[in-house]
Amino acid sequence: MWMTHAKLLASVVFWGGTWISGRHLAQAMGPFSAAFLRFAVASAFLLFLTRRVHGKIPLPARRDLPGLAFLGLTGVFGYNAFFFAGLQTVPASRAALIVAAIPTVVSLYSGLARRERFGPARLCGIALSFCGAVTVLSRGDPLALLQGGISAGDLCILGCVACWAAYTLAGRAVMVRVTPLAAVTWSCLFGGAFLFPPALLGGLWADVAEAGAADWLHLIFLGIMATGYGFFWYYEGIQRIGASRAGIYINLVPVVAVLLGVFALDETVGPPVLLGGAMVLAGVWLAQRPKAA
Repeated sequence: MWMTHAKLLASVVFWGGTWISGRHLAQAMGPFSAAFLRFAVASAFLLFLTRRVHGKIPLPARRDLPGLAFLGLTGVFGYNAFFFAGLQTVPASRAALIVAAIPTVVSLYSGLARRERFGPARLCGIALSFCGAVTVLSRGDPLALLQGGISAGDLCILGCVACWAAYTLAGRAVMVRVTPLAAVTWSCLFGGAFLFPPALLGGLWADVAEAGAADWLHLIFLGIMATGYGFFWYYEGIQRIGASRAGIYINLVPVVAVLLGVFALDETVGPPVLLGGAMVLAGVWLAQRPKAA
């Protein structure tokens, strides 16, 4: 059992590290080039891993193709295009705290779609999480946000939130018939195919030619460790200890990202951002705890 928890903790560290690697690559190449290369590496590794786990590469049924393509469009194409574009201007630590609101967005949309009644704790959690996100976006001054508007980089990070929420909700339906590992593999293949044309138009081959050793190390980390092993170990943890217990680890991702941003990138995180991040995480906990659900 301790090995399962160790793998879940490693997944959290890997996912927290995506913001550091993403910030580096966003400064080194175009967003579509970085996103495509990440998932080219991830797809090759996941095909190898799927074959090793299942003994073959399971082909999806025709009825599952639209759902898998939608996962690739939202969780891979959309999320990563916004991810790398946003990190060109937004510090990794601040971006990670904004994205931490994803579980609350999923909870809100899921409840509205199913016409569920929201209990007091869930309502407070959703409100607190959104207030925290506004605090992070405005750096503690909501009036300034209303006057100056949201920057393009912040809008891209909010696009990450929307895309991942859609990916999460669609994934529940797809994984009724498709194993999690196969769903991740095929969504990466579809997403990589969607990313290739804009990457090609955005100077993919020039970015490949100019990429240095550090750039390739970051791409390998994102593709193999963060995407391949990160998702595989997380879903393995869900199978062994349950979704609720495994899901608790997700809340540690922005904390790890902030710490890595401070120590690895020398980013400064002011009190308003820390306060907003704490509000987001507290709101997620209130909205997602079993009694609220």
